[in-house]
Order: sequence, then C-alpha cells, then structure tokens
Amino acid sequence: MKTQTKKPIYSIVGPTASGKTEIGVALALYLKRAEIINCDSVQIYQGIEIATAKPSVEEMCGVPHHLIDYVSPNVKYTAADWARDAGKKIYEIEGRGNVPILVGGTGFYLRSLKNPFFESPKTDEKLRQKILQIKEKKGAEHLHKLLQKVDKASAEKLFPRDYVRTARALEVYFQTGKRLSELQPLREKPPEFAERIKIFALNPPRDLLYERINIRAEKHFERGLIEEVKQLRAQGVKDDTNALGAHGYRRVCEFLRGERDLESAIEQTKQDVRNYAKRQITWFKREESVIWLKGFGNDEKTFNSLLSVL
Repeated sequence: MKTQTKKPIYSIVGPTASGKTEIGVALALYLKRAEIINCDSVQIYQGIEIATAKPSVEEMCGVPHHLIDYVSPNVKYTAADWARDAGKKIYEIEGRGNVPILVGGTGFYLRSLKNPFFESPKTDEKLRQKILQIKEKKGAEHLHKLLQKVDKASAEKLFPRDYVRTARALEVYFQTGKRLSELQPLREKPPEFAERIKIFALNPPRDLLYERINIRAEKHFERGLIEEVKQLRAQGVKDDTNALGAHGYRRVCEFLRGERDLESAIEQTKQDVRNYAKRQITWFKREESVIWLKGFGNDEKTFNSLLSVL
C-alpha cells in the first residue's frame, strides 16, 4: 500500500498591520477545508482586546480559529507552551481532513514550533523580578551586554532590546549554571510536520505600513485602550505581565503610573510598533525558505501572488 503524501501546512507571517488576518481568511476560504491557528503572542490573552487586532466574528468569515483569547493575562505563557498547543491543533485539524493555516507575526513562536526547545527550568520568580528591576533602572540593552559576558553565542542571536528572550537566557544561566546556547542543541527532534510548513511573508511598502501603524495606534486610544488597561489592573493583572508588557499596553501603564503624559504615551506607542514591525521584517528575512509577497494582505494582487506560488 502506498502511503498518502501529507498536504502542506501554510503559514502567513509579516509585520504588524500588514493584513495577515485578511489574507489568511481569504486563503482558508479558497482552500475550502482549512482552519486557522493564531501565531500572535498577544492575541492569545483573554481581555487584551483593543490593541491586539484580534479578528472579529465577522472578519473570521466562518473559518474556525484556534489559540485566540484562551490564556489568562496573568499566566506566563511561553513560546514552548504555544508550540506544544499549536502542534496538538495541527494534528487535530489534519485528523478532520482539513488544512492548518498558521497566521501571525510572532516569528519566535513559529521557530519554536519547527524546532522544539529543550526542557527549560521552571521560572524562578525572585530571579525574574531582579532581572526586571535591572531592566527598569538600566534598560534592556544593559541586560543584553550582561548576556554577552556570560553567553556570547545567545546574545549574538538576539536584538539588544529583545528583553523577553534576553531575560530568559539570563534566567537559564543563573538557575542552571549552563549557557542557553549549550543547552539548545539538546532540543527535541523537530515534529514530522515541520518540513511541510510553507511560510509566506507579507512585505508592504514601508512608508504605507508606518502610516497604517500610526493611524491604528491613534484609533486604539480613541476606542478606549486606557479604560481597558484600567479594568485589567482592577482585576489584578500586573503591569509586569507579558500581557500588559505588549505594545500599546506598556505605555498606557506608564501613563497611569504618572511616568508620561497622554500625548507621549500615544507617540511612543507609534514608535514602538514601527520599531517592532521593522524587527519582524528583519526576523523573517533571516528565516529559511520564506516566500515574500509584496503589498498588504487585503490587496487582490497580493492574494493572486500567493495563489501563484501555493
């Protein structure tokens, strides 16, 4: 008996505000039997709504979506957690005879799915707080310099302002006495489906993307972003959680703590998100076998380009 060749798994990535949701849904409708798995590190959180671009029921167009709005904002949810959950969803979707489509701009999530991590030590909250205090006093770049001293190989793979991953590498070193760069080769074998993931990256004109980001940031504040953060804090969500550390939310927390005025919070949010978009593009340019699509995800031309290379 011949074994049936398994179908590709599609992944739509790219910078924030580039239209990944639109093109992902359009692809799912075109394929007819497809389901979408969220690959965005902020859309996973419950109650974190306004500045996340979570698709509405209307925007989903009847396409099943998974791993959205399912984690408490107080949970320290990691890329390894997401990779485990996404892997299960892939098998479930394929078990129904449908095609999984990964949609989102968190490149580290996608990489962790294709190349699983070693079993890292449990979080030491006291150590995490100490590292956070250093970051608040001296900045993320200072932590990156510290990582260069203890684990140069890991530091070279990270952006100087990538606090989350720099902090985790430091945590691993100080908890185990071993460098993350030494432990990572001990990672698990890639799952069977890793080689079937076809990655398509949106790359719209930079000036138009930045304009879209600026407009969207202003709309978030107009639509009640500050009230949303107030409610989350009232429910016990701390400012130092991953959820409230996300773009937009972090600056609102600073505003509510009296550390900056409203205008500064809005302008800094725009700058943060533009910088993030630039880092996302750089990240995916470093990934192997990425197929680049010019334009925004809601452009017909872009969708036709995608169909031509499926």
